[in-house]
Amino acid sequence: MNITRTIEILFKRYLPSPFTIAILLTFLAMVLALCFTKPVGEDYHIFEILSFWEKGIWNEGLLVFAYQMMLILVLGHVLVLSKPVNKLIVSLSKNVTNTSTAVVLVSITTMLMAFLNWGLGLIFGAILARKVGEHAQRNNIPLNYSLVGASGYVGLMIWHGGISGSAPIKVAESGHIKSLMHGITSSEIINQIPESINFNTTIFSWWNLVLFGVLLVLVPSVLKQLAKTTRPTNFKLKEYQFKTGEKSNLEGAEQLDFSGILGIGFGVILLIAFVYQYWGNLLSLQITPNMLNFFMLGLAIILHKNFSNFLNAVEEAIKGTSGILIQFPLYFGIMGIMKYSGMVVMISDFFVSIATTTTLPIFTFFSAGLVNIFVPSGGGQWAVQGPIVIESALKLDVPLPKAIMALAYGDQITNMFQPFWALPLLGITKLKAKDILPYTLILMLVGISVYILGLILF
Repeated sequence: MNITRTIEILFKRYLPSPFTIAILLTFLAMVLALCFTKPVGEDYHIFEILSFWEKGIWNEGLLVFAYQMMLILVLGHVLVLSKPVNKLIVSLSKNVTNTSTAVVLVSITTMLMAFLNWGLGLIFGAILARKVGEHAQRNNIPLNYSLVGASGYVGLMIWHGGISGSAPIKVAESGHIKSLMHGITSSEIINQIPESINFNTTIFSWWNLVLFGVLLVLVPSVLKQLAKTTRPTNFKLKEYQFKTGEKSNLEGAEQLDFSGILGIGFGVILLIAFVYQYWGNLLSLQITPNMLNFFMLGLAIILHKNFSNFLNAVEEAIKGTSGILIQFPLYFGIMGIMKYSGMVVMISDFFVSIATTTTLPIFTFFSAGLVNIFVPSGGGQWAVQGPIVIESALKLDVPLPKAIMALAYGDQITNMFQPFWALPLLGITKLKAKDILPYTLILMLVGISVYILGLILF
């Protein structure tokens, strides 16, 4: 496994933190705009570029988008920390008898959860892997804990093709694509853009579900084969347990924070409002970020039973959003530079010149995978790369749902190579990146093969 050790050393030595990368990419965007674009007004070009950057950072629509994406992560995490989900995890872990059963159990359930919500899948997979390790430790079951940890991370290779995928869920919002492309392309192109692209042509399209189904079978099969050819590892774990609020010495209004009637009652009201407000959207498969977050908010409060437990879980979950909270505006600034300077059209024209209707989705897939290494945020990547994909697809008559999903597939698959989103899992499982990378790299190659074949055939 020398190659994975080399990759880990390279990441640590030459790849700075995601925030620093966002700053460096900002400088790069400014330099490229200064070199390859012309002033659009009478001001000095450098001051125009700085103005474009500032306009992008505080783009109100994109700031709303950032908050929506953070809520998807936080509420997914909060759901996992509830007692009912924890009981489910403990119950599942008791079925493990060896490494083979462990990796099949962890990988399948993690991928199913990640399809529903990427934050849910990320934390569910991490805690399930940890509980499987604790179960094996208590019952003296030989286990390759590193392989189990890798199995708990596989949700990140299918999440962007799931219900909470940043690109598909945003294009389902009425007017989002036109708003994203406003000021970038010609009115002729704008007129070709649909008001929205519903889930029945992206996430719930037959070809996306087929690819998900193939991976749902293939990934556990590969992991099971690896389990047969690898040795058990030594590990020592303490019981992982999320602490809820204490009920002792409650006075006056403090009792309301622990009221199950008030908590569950409010959660039920939220779900009733959700059904009333979004029933038509559900029937037409127009699932939006607001819709998903509203549902998860009501469900999370019900599962935690009272506001105290819910807020403790929020406090725990929100720690994982610090990175993307500050990075999102920087990527919006980059998009502002690219949008107002005309770089989006230049880059899309380049892709149009070298691609065809057949090859553009492939180019999009690989470029998205490369960008994800440096921009480990699906939402940030959509803000920067989305306009290029839309412009190029429209010029080459590539169906927009296919182009959007090509970006989603590329963005998610290199998560198996880029360990940024593995940090919560590594913290929970007490593993290191070098422990899981040998296996996630193999799964990345499997995923690339499936997605490329799918983009060619479908």
